[in-house]
Amino acid sequence: MSESSSGVNTSSESFPKSHSHYSELSDTHTPFSVELTPDSGIVATPLPSSRFRFASWHWLEEHDVRGDQLACPRVREGPAEDEVSVTSEDLFLRGGRRKRREDEGQKWEERLQENWENCVVLNLSYQDLGDPYQLENFIRILRRLIRVERLQLVDNALRDLSSVRLPRCKILNLHRNNLTSIRQLPKVPEIQHLCLSENSISSLGELSLLRSAPLRSLTLKCNPCQFQEDYRSRVFFCLPKLQVLDGIPKLPEDSVPPSSPEASRFCTIL
Repeated sequence: MSESSSGVNTSSESFPKSHSHYSELSDTHTPFSVELTPDSGIVATPLPSSRFRFASWHWLEEHDVRGDQLACPRVREGPAEDEVSVTSEDLFLRGGRRKRREDEGQKWEERLQENWENCVVLNLSYQDLGDPYQLENFIRILRRLIRVERLQLVDNALRDLSSVRLPRCKILNLHRNNLTSIRQLPKVPEIQHLCLSENSISSLGELSLLRSAPLRSLTLKCNPCQFQEDYRSRVFFCLPKLQVLDGIPKLPEDSVPPSSPEASRFCTIL
């Protein structure tokens, strides 16, 4: 299994013996804790894996831990062992795990071990996807999340997830990524709570693409579109069934149709 699991619930004094990876640090008894707000889905508490940032990790060939048993797995793929000593960046990228995966393919046993298809609640935030092959592996995992209902993807520098479909996802947190358009979102036909704060979305017109979804709350804070004139009215005009925007319930004045661009030259900055 290629995924590490520094974010797994570790309420006992040490990791289970069957765990796929383990840390040399002995202090692992703090339980996993994530606060999920219904209006935005933002992670309010630090990930427990932060304590293992500078720890050494080891590969265990045999184990019985599956991907759906991990609350906050570390899925950032690293280089193969025989490439650790290579210093040339070009050689590293050319001969990395991507080539090995193309040559050998993913083993069926490894696919069953990952078992991403049965994940219902998953946190894949802060993965530090610095290389193209790491992003490719990350997208591969997202495409297998056919049963996930709550998904956290905070601060992963994601630019385009349009090739991903999450048919059962109801809560999706994409806070602090690099999305520039609603079209770059994954297909989420059942989405109810969507957080897109601190991205680079500038157009509100594309929100109509979400009109058929049962979306109840949306967070667009710290996007360029937030500073458009009649921002709230325009959002609720595109999404009539929306109940909460940026953590604030729909107000009577939000139901007023947005004015035409010629009606006013002024912009309201919140």
